[in-house]
Amino acid sequence: MQHYYNYQSPIGNLLLREEDGVLTLAAFNEEGYQLDSVPTPFLLEVAKQLKEYFAGARQEFDLDLKPKGTDFQKRVWEALLTVPYGETISYKQVAERIGKPRAYRAVGLANNRNPIAIIIPCHRVIGADGKLVGYGGGLETKRFLLDLEKRP
Repeated sequence: MQHYYNYQSPIGNLLLREEDGVLTLAAFNEEGYQLDSVPTPFLLEVAKQLKEYFAGARQEFDLDLKPKGTDFQKRVWEALLTVPYGETISYKQVAERIGKPRAYRAVGLANNRNPIAIIIPCHRVIGADGKLVGYGGGLETKRFLLDLEKRP
């Protein structure tokens, strides 16, 4: 069974979805869809960990995740989970990590389709030249998250 919760974060509303005790979605919810009004204990834990992250008190999430996607996308998202807090990586470097060094464009597409924003840290992926490129929540949000992670 699916359960939803709208989490009001410093970067806007995030729609969280739980399916059978795992997180399957943490998406920017600019439209403000309201689906469930009573969150499950698991979704409250997700919200608590996000709150700690935004307060600078959490660098790693301890949640069961099950993003929905292709096998390739899942490999990319698993690689993103290995990028340390406060660090960045290029699309090319991600492609190399998953053993597909020429697939950096496909990595970019997989990054764009990441269904669990922030927790699967696609915001840590930057262009090979070090510039910020593409982010589902917008480049201002990406800059905010990267700056948050650079704070002492």
